[in-house]
Amino acid sequence: MPYARKKMHDGDTHLRRRWRLRNRQKDLDEIDTDLQQNSEKLLNQEVDLDKPGFAQFYCIHCATYYINERALQDHFRTKVHKRRLKALEVEPYTVDDSLRAAGQGSFIHPQKRKMETQPSKEQYAAGKRVKVDVVIEEEKPVKQNLSRVPKYDGQFGKILDDLKAPAT
Repeated sequence: MPYARKKMHDGDTHLRRRWRLRNRQKDLDEIDTDLQQNSEKLLNQEVDLDKPGFAQFYCIHCATYYINERALQDHFRTKVHKRRLKALEVEPYTVDDSLRAAGQGSFIHPQKRKMETQPSKEQYAAGKRVKVDVVIEEEKPVKQNLSRVPKYDGQFGKILDDLKAPAT
């Protein structure tokens, strides 16, 4: 009869906190600020020997460093990067949104944006820049008339007659 599996890491709660903090990434609102203000500076960083690839291959959308151009281009084709682009399409939550949710103002839908992957080093040197385009959507009506049934106006007999009449 096989023995039960031993649980080796029962009391490692003090280590979990360290692992959680080590793997911490930038939040979407911080990345949005980088895209709006610091994109030029982040794409052309100075050489830093402590970072992967000497800080020359950086993905702005995911806030990660890569060791060479090929690793960065491979990253652009991954699900992780595409998911991050999709998450960045919605305008980030702001202080104004929280005040509106608390009842100080009326609700406004967050704007959708069109996100494109950042240009490579050669494209950037040729003049292509990081783009964040706002897609303007039409205002959606608050209530839509989903029912095609005529409203009851007090003439129940007329409605019954209409239902009993043969369709032509």
